Amino acid sequence: MTMHRPRVGEPIGKMEFQTVNGETCTIGQAKDRWTMVFVYRGRHCPRCKRFLNKLNAVLSQWQAVMDVVVVSCDSKVKAVADKTEFNWDFDLCYGLTVPQMRALGLYVSEPLSEAETSDLFAEPGAFGLRPDGTLMLVDISNGPAARPDLEELLDGMRFNIENDRPVRGLA
Repeated sequence: MTMHRPRVGEPIGKMEFQTVNGETCTIGQAKDRWTMVFVYRGRHCPRCKRFLNKLNAVLSQWQAVMDVVVVSCDSKVKAVADKTEFNWDFDLCYGLTVPQMRALGLYVSEPLSEAETSDLFAEPGAFGLRPDGTLMLVDISNGPAARPDLEELLDGMRFNIENDRPVRGLA
């Protein structure tokens, strides 16, 4: 099967997600600020919790520069359980669909057992979106162990934004 990869410099297409707070979060359309979208594997993943706890600890630094969206394919019940357990300050989105995973070029995995989870889920990804909804940066992993360094990523995004850097890595 050929995997679709999103093309930097192009719009990703409008996507809507629900937050645990009952609001709708939309990406891929024009807005006033840059946006960083972090896709995590879901409630079953302890590495995701460590990464998201690190993100939460530096969230104010990120939000000073751009909006932050965190989403998984989890159900509302699982997302609410995570938000309650970890008391994250970011809006937590849920319900990422398989077509949305594919549109973002994410690796999609089947659970190894029911102890892990019961449905297909997305492997981690980070996507930097310009205010016009076009994709500036893509970081996709095929497993839980490879994640961007949040400090380096934020530093690089600040540089890109402040210097209006062009998209790199055009095919």
